[in-house]
Amino acid sequence: MSFLGEDYLLETDAARELYDTIADLPIVDPHTHADVAEIVENDGWDDVWEVEAATDHYVWALMRDCGVDEELITGDASNREKWTALAEVFPQFAGNPTYEWVHLDLRRRFGIEKRISAETADEIWAETSAQIADESMRPQQLLEAMNVDVVGSTDDPTDDLAYHERAADEVPGVDIVPTWRADRAVKIDRLEWTTFVDDLEAATGIETDAFDGFCEALAATHDYFDERGCRASDLGIEQPVSRPVSERRAREVFRRRIAGGSLSERAVGDFQAFLFEFVGELNAEKDWVTQLHLGPVRNYRDELFERLGPAGGDISTQNVELAGSLEHFVNEFDGETEIVLYAIDPTHYPTVATMARVFPHVTVGPAWWFNDSPFGVEQQLEYVGTVELLSQHAGMVSDSRKLLSYGSRFEMFRRSLANVVGKQVERGQVPMDVAQDLVERLAYERPNELYGF
Repeated sequence: MSFLGEDYLLETDAARELYDTIADLPIVDPHTHADVAEIVENDGWDDVWEVEAATDHYVWALMRDCGVDEELITGDASNREKWTALAEVFPQFAGNPTYEWVHLDLRRRFGIEKRISAETADEIWAETSAQIADESMRPQQLLEAMNVDVVGSTDDPTDDLAYHERAADEVPGVDIVPTWRADRAVKIDRLEWTTFVDDLEAATGIETDAFDGFCEALAATHDYFDERGCRASDLGIEQPVSRPVSERRAREVFRRRIAGGSLSERAVGDFQAFLFEFVGELNAEKDWVTQLHLGPVRNYRDELFERLGPAGGDISTQNVELAGSLEHFVNEFDGETEIVLYAIDPTHYPTVATMARVFPHVTVGPAWWFNDSPFGVEQQLEYVGTVELLSQHAGMVSDSRKLLSYGSRFEMFRRSLANVVGKQVERGQVPMDVAQDLVERLAYERPNELYGF
C-alpha cells in the first residue's frame, strides 16, 4: 500500500466501498478552537509554518520530544528557521497521526506529494509560499474547498461575539457557531478565578462581587450566546464533581473566596457541584448540549509552564473517577439535556459507554486528544459498537487550532470509520446496505441531529 494512497487505512473491499459513500459528505465540526476573527478577516497566512505549526501544540510537543530547542518552536526564531527545524525532525514523527495529518494537508490543499524532510524543506517552503499568496488559499475559500458546513468555536463566557455576528453575514456557506466554555467560572480554586469574576462584571455590566450577581451575570452571558446561535456548553475538568449542594452553601463558599479566604477541598467541590448543576439547568432551558471534557492533567511539566504558560505540557491519567462523580448530574438531567462525554484516557471508555447505554441522552464523544489517531479512533468505535450503539456515537470533531486540519482530521476519521464497519461487513456481521446507512449517519447526520444544526 502506497503512503497516503487511495487505499490509505482501508483494509478491505467493503471499507473502500463504504469510504466512497462518505468521502465527500460535508464536514460538521461541533468542537474546534477556531480563530473566528481570522476567518472573518480572511487575510490568509504568510508561510507554511504559520499554516501548519504556529498554533499546533501537537507539533510543538513532538518537536520537543525530538530535542528541538524551544527558540525554534515558540521562541523568537523566524518562521523559516522554525519550518527548517520541523522538517529536519519530521521523519521521526512517523507512526504518529501528526505525520499523516500534515502530509495530508500538503497533498489535499497544496497538491504537494513530497515527504517532509531536511532535503525537501526549502522546496516545500517555496512551493507553499507561492500558493499561500493566492486568494484560493484564504480561510473562507479553504472552508468552501473542504466542504465545511458547520464550525463550532470555543469561547469564554466573557468573550465578545462580534466576529460571530459578522460571520453570519460575511462568511457564506458556513455556520460558525459559538460554544459557551465555562471552565474559568467553575474553577474557584485557581488564582485566576477572581480575574474571571471581574471580567464577567465588565462583560455584562452586572456587579459580581456578590453570589446572586455572579449567577445573574453568568446567566446573562448564556443568553447572549444563545441569541448568537450557540448550541452547546463545554466544560473541561480533570475530576468532575456532582452532588446536591444548597444555594446557601454555594453562597458561603463564594463569599469566603471573594474575601480572600482559603477553601478546603470539600468547599471547592461543593461550589463546583452547585455551578455544574446551575449550568445544566441553563442548558436544559435552552435545549443546549452539555459537553464534558474529562480527565486532562493540565500543565504537568513545571518548567514548561513556568517559562511559557499553557504550551502543551498536559498529560492524561487513569486516576479519575467518573461513575460516582457524575451519578447525580446524569440522573438530575436524565431526559432534560443531551450530555456528550469526552474521555482523554481510553481506560474510561467502559464507564462512559455503559453510562450512554443506560441513559439515552448521554452520548460517547469522539476519541479525543491523545486518542484521535487511526488506532485510537478504531479502538474506540469497535468498543462502543459492542457495548453501546455505534449509531448513537457523537461522530467526529477536529478539536483543531488550525483551519487546514479540518479536512485532514475528518478524512482520517472517515477512513477509520469505514475500515471498522467494513471489517464487520467482511465478517458477515452487518449487511452492506445497513453499513452504508451507519457510516453516513456517523459521518454527517448524527452531529446535525445531536446538536440541532
